[in-house]
Amino acid sequence: MNAKIKSVFIYNFTRYFEWPKNKQEGVFTIYVVGKNDNLVNELKTLASKKKVGNQEIEIKNTSTFDVSNLANSQIVYFLNDATKSQGDGVSKSKGKGLLVVSESAGLCKQGSAINFTVVENKVKFEYNKNNAIKLGLKTNDDFKALAINIE
Repeated sequence: MNAKIKSVFIYNFTRYFEWPKNKQEGVFTIYVVGKNDNLVNELKTLASKKKVGNQEIEIKNTSTFDVSNLANSQIVYFLNDATKSQGDGVSKSKGKGLLVVSESAGLCKQGSAINFTVVENKVKFEYNKNNAIKLGLKTNDDFKALAINIE
C-alpha cells in the first residue's frame, strides 16, 4: 500500500479523536512497529511540517513491540510483519487513550480501532468504534462516515 497515502491518513486520524488530557501535552508520538522504511520516512517528513494541535510530532520505529513505548505514545501502528505483537499491544493499551492502527485483514475484529485495507485498488480503512472506546478514545460520527465500519 502507498506509504504517502497512509501517512496522510494517519495524520488526518489525529483530528478526529479526542485524546485524554495527559496525551494533549508534550510531544505527540506515533509508534510504528515493524519494518517499512518508506512509511516511516513519509511520516517523518510529515512530522517535520505539521503539528497535532500545538504538539510537535515524533515518529518512533522498532522492529519488535516494546510495551514501554506505549506510555508516551498516542498512536501505535502495527505493520504486517508485526501483527503477532498486535494482540499484546491491544491488551496493554486498553483505557490508555492510545489509537491502535493495523494493516492486516481481520485485525479490526481483534482489537484495532483502525485497519488499513485495499478496496478496488484504493487505500481505505476499517473502523471499529467499540474498540476505540475500549482504548479510551472518543470520536464523532463524522469519522464513522469516512470508514468501512466494523462492529
